[in-house]
Amino acid sequence: MSAAPQEPITREIALRIGLAAKVIPDTSPRRLLELLIQKLGLPLTEEKLSHVTVTQLKTGLGSPDGEEDTEHVTTVPVAAYKEAVRYLWGEMGAEDTLPPIEAYADGDMPGSIRIAISSNNDENCDGHFGSCMRFLVYQAAPTELRLIDIRSTIGADESDDRNQFRTDLVKDCQVLYVVSIGGPAAAKVVKAGIYPIKLNEEEPARDVLAKFQGVLAGSPPPWLAKIMGKKPEIRATLDDDEEWEEQA
Repeated sequence: MSAAPQEPITREIALRIGLAAKVIPDTSPRRLLELLIQKLGLPLTEEKLSHVTVTQLKTGLGSPDGEEDTEHVTTVPVAAYKEAVRYLWGEMGAEDTLPPIEAYADGDMPGSIRIAISSNNDENCDGHFGSCMRFLVYQAAPTELRLIDIRSTIGADESDDRNQFRTDLVKDCQVLYVVSIGGPAAAKVVKAGIYPIKLNEEEPARDVLAKFQGVLAGSPPPWLAKIMGKKPEIRATLDDDEEWEEQA
């Protein structure tokens, strides 16, 4: 296994790698990142990615030794490699699939809550905590909502503790929406002071948050009231709010 990168990669490059890895079967962002470092060297730049070829991906990912003349190249469709290359080149518009970030400064929205959404595609809540490509981070008040950050999870695959890495990415949030989350990961999230909410199915992020805003504007459950600064002496457990979770 090649060494982990010693220099940070840009958000644009991280998004390109994440999207490219998604279209190649059985390829994680970490594996693709390691191959690109091996082929292109550090630091990774957009200019270097623009020279990646289908052959480099096919031999590097499809064969055990990375040699072009190997007899063990896997049968991943060439179309998948071509699509991945287009993502790496930037032709597919990695940024175009994501909404713009809105300006926000501390204090702009008094009484608001910071919420993370586990996401893989567009502006949707469709990600599992342990495998989602990014977290969409929103500041939510009863009558206002802003997307204030988009945080790539590509670095999680290089971490000794992936769940902790992902938790640290959203440690400034009070609420986390996911499609699913395992017990050990949920324990880390709760320990960090973040309230995880599992959805029954994938939904557009703003639809999910519109429901949350309705709760903020009405009678929030005790755990949420405490976050908002109301009735701080009351703290409910996750189980106490199970009914609200199903509604939200």
